[in-house]
Amino acid sequence: MAYDKNISPVGWYVGTYQLRFIELAHTFNDDPDRKFLCWENTVIVRADSLDQAYDKVIAIGMQSTSPYLGGPAPGVEVQWTFEGITELLPIYEKLEDGAEIMWGEST
Repeated sequence: MAYDKNISPVGWYVGTYQLRFIELAHTFNDDPDRKFLCWENTVIVRADSLDQAYDKVIAIGMQSTSPYLGGPAPGVEVQWTFEGITELLPIYEKLEDGAEIMWGEST
């Protein structure tokens, strides 16, 4: 049986995406040198392939991007903007206590 490191044998993938917080009235929202409050969110999705998992993680990330009133001063129009997926990995073990879903190399 051929093994593909990009396919989860258990049908689960772990994905991390990034959202950036902006005030809609600010003119510097697209300034690449400006710093913004960002959140990285990590989710698991059931999928038949890495491509399908990618699409699902994007859909989840986009769910929180509608403008609303909030921010530091009440009543300011703000929005979380989807910045993209930062990591997407197959899960190789059945989900249960102690199952390894992510690992990283460190020196």
